Amino acid sequence: MCNLFATRGFDTMAQPQPTTTPRAEEPKFGFNDYSERLNGRAAMLGFTIMVVIEYLTGQGLLTWLGLQ
Repeated sequence: MCNLFATRGFDTMAQPQPTTTPRAEEPKFGFNDYSERLNGRAAMLGFTIMVVIEYLTGQGLLTWLGLQ
């Protein structure tokens, strides 16, 4: 069986391919690189502050919250 496109003059392999990738606009909300990076930095900062406060006061997080 022969290729239908090749017999009608449409050789799909001879078409030029794009040389660059189009630039898509960054999403303004949701899971994008900037929001994930910012969230990770805020979490690291909060965790570090929590550890320092626990070290300085001698009390853990559960004690601060009144659960222990």
